Amino acid sequence: MISEQIGLDLLRTYVAVCRQGSLSRVAAQTGKTQSAMSMQMRRLEGLLQRHLFQRTGRGVVPTAEGELFLGYATRILALGDEAVARLQQASIGGGVRIGLAEEVTTAALSAALGRLHRTYPDISLDAMVEHSVALGRLWSEDALDVMIAPTSVVAADAVTTWNVELQWVCAQDYVLDHDRPLDLAAFGATCPWRRRMIEALVAAGREHRIVLSCQSVTGLQAVIENGLGVGLLPPESVRTASMRVLKTSAGLPEPLTVQYGLYAHDRRTAVIDAAIEILLKDLPAAPRARAA
Repeated sequence: MISEQIGLDLLRTYVAVCRQGSLSRVAAQTGKTQSAMSMQMRRLEGLLQRHLFQRTGRGVVPTAEGELFLGYATRILALGDEAVARLQQASIGGGVRIGLAEEVTTAALSAALGRLHRTYPDISLDAMVEHSVALGRLWSEDALDVMIAPTSVVAADAVTTWNVELQWVCAQDYVLDHDRPLDLAAFGATCPWRRRMIEALVAAGREHRIVLSCQSVTGLQAVIENGLGVGLLPPESVRTASMRVLKTSAGLPEPLTVQYGLYAHDRRTAVIDAAIEILLKDLPAAPRARAA
């Protein structure tokens, strides 16, 4: 059977490439060559007899069928990790307050919270999804134990940091009019992406106007899909069936990179450590934690 030939390592590699949008970056992190990484992905496509990726100016994004397979791969890996953790870990109780920045709360991170709850059923989980500035305020008020937020809003050392690369995207049938200001779909004024986006356009001398603001990724996806404007999204949020990635040749600045961090309270407990361990597995770049 084909399923017997697709091991967990191959699935992990596929998920990592989808999340980071770059074969070379994943190859560097895993100690493999880019050619070996490309061969692995071609082998996977051959086994499934489907095209899983489409190339962009800066890397790759999953095709519609690739996104479908990504969902299954993520669930398979999560279930395996959950089973091992549940059998190996002693019972942990107590409470943990987790804050997640809305703009990077992907399906993978949401699934991680569910896995934390199932793996440690005695944990009292209080999770909230907020915009970055609100999270920074909650952190300064000691209202959170664990947080994922931009490094720009937190004056503290992170357990680990990673970069989120944002791509310029629009609807498949969207037509750029270079003689008119660029219509933008953006997050609210408190989002660091919005500020960086406007700064980049001003520096490039590109006239623009914000036609719609919203606070959720799903809302921004819907706005872009319906052709209301151009926006910035990370690779895992680009719906290739209805969106296309714009290249710099379209008169836009280079894709932007924003740094995020995973933060933990100084008073570390077993439940906080358990939350960190599970969240680390589902961060976009799957980074290694620095010593606490």
